[in-house]
Amino acid sequence: MSFAGSFVSLSASEGFVAPGPSSFDLPPVFTVAGVGITKPMLLLFLAAIAVFWFFYAASRKRAMVPGKLQFAGESMYSSVRNGLGRDIIGSKDFRPFVPYLVTLFFFILVSNWFGSIPFIQFPTFSRASMAYALAGLSWVIYNGVGIRRHGFGGYLKLQTVPSGVHGPILALIVPLEFFSNLLVRPVTLALRLFANMFAGHILALLFATGGEYLLLHASTVVKPVGILAWVMAIAIAFLELLVQFLQAYVFTLLNAMYISGALAEEH
Repeated sequence: MSFAGSFVSLSASEGFVAPGPSSFDLPPVFTVAGVGITKPMLLLFLAAIAVFWFFYAASRKRAMVPGKLQFAGESMYSSVRNGLGRDIIGSKDFRPFVPYLVTLFFFILVSNWFGSIPFIQFPTFSRASMAYALAGLSWVIYNGVGIRRHGFGGYLKLQTVPSGVHGPILALIVPLEFFSNLLVRPVTLALRLFANMFAGHILALLFATGGEYLLLHASTVVKPVGILAWVMAIAIAFLELLVQFLQAYVFTLLNAMYISGALAEEH
């Protein structure tokens, strides 16, 4: 059942109930070995399968003169490879990270776009736990890359001691840099993705359910406001398509920047 349907049935009996964080706490679809499998969990698997299938199908029958599917796959791969890999990390070091960046971008993009697909209508990363899990994976990767390149002590110095800074001021700078570069980054990385997906979807939900409630239960004088609310819901839905793309791009871009910073010789 969609969010709108559940809210309308509730609103009809108790008056309009505005959507909130509890709207995203969906019951399990089914249970396996005592573990409830929820809709967001299923969407994660569906997004992974969709991304894998697309690139597998696009590359399965490679030809010198590409067909439409191969051309689409190569164009999408190249845009991330060149624009987010080579241009950010650098032509010397970017190649090992291209598969990760490509997978990351399209996995987030598909997961975000689920929020705009009828009958699915749920952006997976509007659940904070999933956004923080992905940010945690990114944290492990770029810190692991830096430690492998510079050693633990060298990487720690790179991330906490800016080049050209000396003297007593380091007593203030080093803790701030440690906190900013090593502890806060995954939090802000996840929060940016989660907050945008959560806020956009709950705003669209508010206009959609509120408009429907006004049309069905409000007085004749107020009903035109319900139509206006639906128009706003449609406008927000189109805006969300852009936001969903931008958040996938920004998340991947920041990952590339963090990897570049971990590999750099100076901070």
